[in-house]
This record gives sequence, structure tokens and C-alpha cells, in this order.
Amino acid sequence: MEQNSKPIDQTRELLSQAVIKNLKMRGMDAEYHETAEEALKAVLSQIPEGSSVTWGGSMTLVEMGLLDAVKKGPYIVKDRDTAKTPAEKRAIYAEQTLCDYYLMSTNALSRDGQLVNIDGMGGRVACLITGPSHVFVLASMDKVTPDLNSAILRARNTAAPANNIRLSRPNPCTKVGYCCDCQTPDSICNQIVITRRSSGGVGRIKVFLIGESLGY
Repeated sequence: MEQNSKPIDQTRELLSQAVIKNLKMRGMDAEYHETAEEALKAVLSQIPEGSSVTWGGSMTLVEMGLLDAVKKGPYIVKDRDTAKTPAEKRAIYAEQTLCDYYLMSTNALSRDGQLVNIDGMGGRVACLITGPSHVFVLASMDKVTPDLNSAILRARNTAAPANNIRLSRPNPCTKVGYCCDCQTPDSICNQIVITRRSSGGVGRIKVFLIGESLGY
């Protein structure tokens, strides 16, 4: 920790040490980077050339420039947005589940090392749980909460309304700014997944904690 760093930066780094310890206790690897640029370089350095790479929807990945870097890099990219038909999109998703590296963020992360994610169709959380050989989770320290209950509340009341607005979904939370526990056909909160341990071997999931504010 640099002596001349801002108090808030020092606080985030100190908190990251506790979170990293708890993530490792749960079979996940983890590391902390003060800036998005540092995290970007770290991620790319850990993906070998020729690897198959894909991702789940994430503003964090977009904002830090990771998706652009991967698309331009020496990788085999599986991108569902390139599909021209529903059948082609489904076929690409099947390929995504067998990729070497899956990139994503998390809607919330409890201080004791549990990931909380909300999905509409469930493809993102499905790949987090099983399938891809390696899962890299990029998360701003803003997403760390004191405990599991507050992580669930953050996912539902901060991440979900923001994503509904971003996706132009006409759900109640877009009118009031918090979760209304709706049952609408357009709901993007159909699956709520808590990852309390890494499945598929120790270190399959690796969390990159970032000091800068990113995503929702």
C-alpha cells in the first residue's frame, strides 16, 4: 500500500485483503488491483494465446475495455451477439459452455466471500456454476457488502433496477428505483444464485477485485 494513497483507496485495499482470504477459504482464487487498467493487464496476462474465450453480460467488462481487448487478442472468441438467428445464438451458447475462459462480473459479493448473481435466462449463472474450465470474475470493491443478506439486497435493489433501465425493460423497478418483487414476463430476475464455494476444482473461479468504481 502506497503511503500517499487516498484514505478511501487504503480502505478498499484493506477490505480486499479480508475478502481475498475468505474467497480462498471457499475454493476461489482472488487478487486485488487498484485500477481497472491494472486489472485488465492482469487478466490478459493470465489467458494463454489460442484459448477459447467468452463472457456474460457485464457493464464492468465493457467499461474497463476487457471485451474490446479480448476481441482484438489472439483468442478463439465465442460471441453470441454475432448470431443472426435464434438457432445460431443457441448453438454459440452451447460452445460457450465448453470455453477455456468465461469472463463476467458479479452483482454483489459478501465480505465473507460469497457471490450473488441475478439472471433472466440463466446462461451467465449457469456458466459460473459449471462448464467453462476457468471463470474470471471482475468486480469493483463497490460491490462488496458486509454480509450475505446485504449482498442479496444489493443485487436486487441496486444492480437489477439499473440493468432493467439499461435494457429498457418495462418493469416496476424502473419507475421507483428499487425491487418490487415483480412477476412480469419481462423480469430479468428469474434466477438468484448464491455461490458459496467454487465447484469444479479449487481455483476454477478467480475473482479480480478492483479499487475503481465499475458497473452496477
